[in-house]
Amino acid sequence: MPPKRALSPTPSHTSAAIYRSSSITDRSSRFTAIYSPSLTAKQLQSKPDVSDATHRITASRTPSTQRSLTPSQQPFYTTTHSDDGEKYAGKALASVLSDLNVEGSIIVARWYGGIMLGPVRFEHIKNCAREAISKYLNSTQQQQSQVKKARTVTDDDEEKRRADLIRVLPERDRSISVLRGLLAEKQLATESALQKVEKFVSPAKVPEYSKLPLKTLENLERARDATIGWILAQIEKAEVVQQAEIPQQAQVAEKAEVAQQVGAPQEAEVAEKTEVASDAG
Repeated sequence: MPPKRALSPTPSHTSAAIYRSSSITDRSSRFTAIYSPSLTAKQLQSKPDVSDATHRITASRTPSTQRSLTPSQQPFYTTTHSDDGEKYAGKALASVLSDLNVEGSIIVARWYGGIMLGPVRFEHIKNCAREAISKYLNSTQQQQSQVKKARTVTDDDEEKRRADLIRVLPERDRSISVLRGLLAEKQLATESALQKVEKFVSPAKVPEYSKLPLKTLENLERARDATIGWILAQIEKAEVVQQAEIPQQAQVAEKAEVAQQVGAPQEAEVAEKTEVASDAG
């Protein structure tokens, strides 16, 4: 006989919040409910404020380990309840959990006042339970609304950021093109650049920024800023080289001028001797 498959553990809840109903008093009997999406029925029964109740009626509804063969079918739940001396009350309490489609545990405490209430006691039990669970549902809806609102604000901020980048990136491209041209001019003016001139051309195809997601646009912005920073650094280097070559060029020009001045009398003397020799012949 093959071994049985181990049961899946029941999902654990991180929240230990509890939700209390207001009390209902009828002919000296008092009813109040406590609901928790995470605590067990036994934990709710141990609460000090219900420890002296005549009846502590409980019900629990948790996801079942049984799974449906069709994913579209509603999930299965395991429901348990305890009358604690109030016959049929536990089942009535469990029906409230199912009707409101919530998971967790609930307790309705009754302090008996000495007068039998009849069937109306079940209405008191269910009304208390509904009120406690409704407080939980309202709290959950408020939290979901806040999350949705925060998400909407985030989406608006992201869309605004994206629109700014779509506007800014073409300006970055134009700045890069201008700076590349300036760098090329600076390098052409230096002797070192005459040996190897780098060609700086703008990209042949500009990206369609309006079609790109925010993350890609942010990456492109960082890349463009890095490119601009690099080109500016290269321009500064080229200017330093250019300033260093100016004195050398001036010195070469000065030597050439001196040589020209020294060579002029010698050329005149040679021309004079040649003319005398021609006359003698």
